Amino acid sequence: ELTAEEIARVVGTVEGGTANVADVYPLAPLQEGLLFHHLLAHDEDDAYVMPVVMEFSSRERLDAFLDALQKVIDRHDILRTGIVWDGLSQPVQAVWRKAELPVHEVALDPNDSDPVQQLLTGVGLSMNLDRAPLISTHIAPVPEDERWVALVRMHHIVQDHTALEVVLAELDAFLIGRGGDLPDPLPFRDFVAQARSGADTEGQERYFAELLGDVTEGTAPFGALDVRGDGSGVVRAQVPFAPELDARLREVSRRLGASAATVMHVAWARALATMSGREDVVFGTVLFGRMNAGAASERVPGPFMNTLPVRVRTGDMGVLDAVSAVRGQLAELLEHEHAPLALAIQASGMTGNSPLFSSLFNYRHNTEPAAEPVAVTSTEPWDGPVGGIRTLFTRELTNYPLAVSVDDDGDAIGLAVDAVSPIDPEAVGVLVRTAAENLVSALELALDGGPQAPLSTVEVLDDARRRQVLVDWNDTAVEVGSSSLSGLFEAQVGRTPGAVAVV
Repeated sequence: ELTAEEIARVVGTVEGGTANVADVYPLAPLQEGLLFHHLLAHDEDDAYVMPVVMEFSSRERLDAFLDALQKVIDRHDILRTGIVWDGLSQPVQAVWRKAELPVHEVALDPNDSDPVQQLLTGVGLSMNLDRAPLISTHIAPVPEDERWVALVRMHHIVQDHTALEVVLAELDAFLIGRGGDLPDPLPFRDFVAQARSGADTEGQERYFAELLGDVTEGTAPFGALDVRGDGSGVVRAQVPFAPELDARLREVSRRLGASAATVMHVAWARALATMSGREDVVFGTVLFGRMNAGAASERVPGPFMNTLPVRVRTGDMGVLDAVSAVRGQLAELLEHEHAPLALAIQASGMTGNSPLFSSLFNYRHNTEPAAEPVAVTSTEPWDGPVGGIRTLFTRELTNYPLAVSVDDDGDAIGLAVDAVSPIDPEAVGVLVRTAAENLVSALELALDGGPQAPLSTVEVLDDARRRQVLVDWNDTAVEVGSSSLSGLFEAQVGRTPGAVAVV
């Protein structure tokens, strides 16, 4: 649907011009949001550029890796894609027939023993989105050594977590000489076509208007409203669940006919209500995006994931009713999992620039077997079938000031909390864990015939933090000289005659 002038603009961005344009198609829902955030970054570091620093035992090992990565790029349309928007009626992605992996050699300071930090600070996390591939490498020899290090940067606009696993598995296949055994690549354009052609825009607008139309104030834990950060100040804390709590959570979920993810969404909503001082809360939940994306979508690189709002009125419901309501809402949300977040926000009652929500919740099922082989993801020295390669550093960031992920490994559950100062990620994790434990207890009581407790009464403070709030922080007694009240006042006047007396 582009005009001839717009097509000329798109072609003009592609290296090699018309001969190198393989395809042009619109953006997927998640890509639209990431492009918006990129434009707000104004050439500064982008939270959605994922850095990975790797170490190689020799230049030969590094060259083999770079050659394998180029072959993976050659296979997939999304990895040869640039995003074009300037002067167009709508942003599009232009697929290049050939996109050479940029390899920049840099020099390390021999007096600095931290090559990882040198690469990260020297290169930065800003990328030009209209140039394919949106993967780049910066390599450097380790001074007075045979080893090499490389910073690989990949923008989230062309991959999500599952896509990264696909790329890593194919890298390994090429490194061990099994590239010819890989199945034929499937185009990302098919997913975009299906998501857009099957989208009921009017139905999506109706759904989010009914859900959020009367929401006029965003939910901001601890008052944190900045959703335009670059993620550089994020601190992560890991908070595990005790095996007993893990077992009880799964059992009560089974009795309810709900998933553990649903119960944890309710627990998070209760904790968020406390952190934001609100009983009616909205937060973003991360959707897998591949449930309705067609056959074999699990082996297609590209950003299928999406973030959409969930609303929980924690002051209106009992614990059983809350689980039922959230279960229904998550099921409805799956029907709209490819709706753009911008559409949901526009359907709400929000006006101005304030965000609808500033926290994310992500329930991650980590029980799928990892693609084999996984040599390049090893953190052990020179491990894997090819040897000579290991990962030194990797980091996924977000522009949200608070993100809570539940890592469900099948036989254990834990929390990963990413937060920007002054939010304490460890404290948030303990709040959520305590809310989950007390919610499970309340659900067990109700299922066993006891009363259904209101969700708003589920405690989020454990004994230690309750004592800290009620006792330790209130231990403010000071010694006062013996005098009458008027005498104390007179003495204060003498010390500070110019101070305000009464407000």
